[in-house]
Amino acid sequence: MISAPGLALALLWSGLATAQSPLATQLEEAPEQPTALAGTAPAPVPEVTPEAGLGAPAPEAAVQLEEREPPSTTGLPRAPNLPLDEPVETEPPPTAPNPAPVVLQELVLLGREVPPKTSTRLAWAPTQSFEGIYVDTPVLVVNGVEPGPTLCLTAAMHGDELNGIETVRRVLYNLDAGKLKGAVIGVPIVNLQGFHAGSRYLTDRRDLNRYFPGDPEGSSASRLAYSFFHEVIAHCDALVDLHTGSFYRTNLPQLRGDLRNPRVVQLTKGFGSTVVVHSEGTAGTLRRAAVEVGIPAVTLEAGGPSVLDEDAVSHSVKAIRTLLNHLGMTIRFSLWGDPEPVYYNSVWERAPVGGIVFSRVSLGQTVKRGDVLGTVTNPITNVRTRIISNHNGRIIGMALNQVVQPGFATHHIGITPPKGQISPPEDVVATDPGSARQLADVTTDAPAGSGEEAAESEQPDASAVEENHTPAVENSADEVGDEDLEED
Repeated sequence: MISAPGLALALLWSGLATAQSPLATQLEEAPEQPTALAGTAPAPVPEVTPEAGLGAPAPEAAVQLEEREPPSTTGLPRAPNLPLDEPVETEPPPTAPNPAPVVLQELVLLGREVPPKTSTRLAWAPTQSFEGIYVDTPVLVVNGVEPGPTLCLTAAMHGDELNGIETVRRVLYNLDAGKLKGAVIGVPIVNLQGFHAGSRYLTDRRDLNRYFPGDPEGSSASRLAYSFFHEVIAHCDALVDLHTGSFYRTNLPQLRGDLRNPRVVQLTKGFGSTVVVHSEGTAGTLRRAAVEVGIPAVTLEAGGPSVLDEDAVSHSVKAIRTLLNHLGMTIRFSLWGDPEPVYYNSVWERAPVGGIVFSRVSLGQTVKRGDVLGTVTNPITNVRTRIISNHNGRIIGMALNQVVQPGFATHHIGITPPKGQISPPEDVVATDPGSARQLADVTTDAPAGSGEEAAESEQPDASAVEENHTPAVENSADEVGDEDLEED
């Protein structure tokens, strides 16, 4: 019989043996490890912790499982597995190289500095012997953000020419200084005296456009011309002087310029579908004075005086906007209408007698030699005299129906040029501002047109006694001998 102490010792031994049996079983089933070589440390034995559990793999085994993930099927790197509420760190994008600094457009005019990307109004105050006689003339300025040419627009050199005033207003107030290269200077009313009086002339009855470039010691008109030319026009790289017909005459929209000057020819090519007439310009005109000092200049004629002609204004605005695009000052791509001819020769037909003019043609109409342009009727005797065309051409200017004196210019005919002088329309594309400023020289041929023989006399009709008129041939608008016919 076993005593109590001996029974307790036997049970304790039995429990220990039972608790160690799983570990002994694992040791028995484990493969035999190779014996460490002499002088080397034995391989570490993984420590089994109670938290890991007996059936959990060792930490090294877990790392090996992560490395055995299947490779990407797309070949792209795998995105990290992150909680969605945590930001994903990304590599910063490569920094772009610093852009080249933009050279801003600088403009100093009339004693003021006009900053880049600015639209403003300045005042031209001509110097006179008595203060306060003349009101300051407004000058509109739009200075772009990038360098480019400076284009000047002048209107109402004659105070009764209204179409140019509206044209300058529409162009200047619709320019975006932030998108403009260069600068546009617009003077809507040069002759403010004549404009206030509704007159073509200055208050002393002088035509301001016969005194350029002016004289600081000359007459009042000459001093005005000198001040305007040196304080405003001297800052221009190109000039467009806007005019209308005079004394109840109206003009087809047309450019007039000295086509012997290559830079003027280059300038005329930027106005789109607009008739061009060769005219040197009368001495003393703003256009001629500008060309003589190296500023390419043209006159843009459209409509008649004292009234606003919407068609003439719309054409003028479109022509100037096309020019801005051609000079690279604005960006716009378009085709404009059919090609228009260049008239190197033009003539005025005149009333042979005094009376009332009744035209039978209209602006832009094509006429042939021998066509009846109109009649002059004597209201007392009822004698009617025909005005006959002596050339093949196109009506580019004409008198409105009115009472006229003998010799009054009634119809301006552009003589039809050879076919080689008509250029097909081209895409209007922006040019480099640097080359636009220079208005690169080009060469043109200006063949003289041959005169036509006078038309044969026509038989009078039954309605009235008529006389035929055959005027002398005149070579150009500038040789008419009547300064009032001049566009400038």
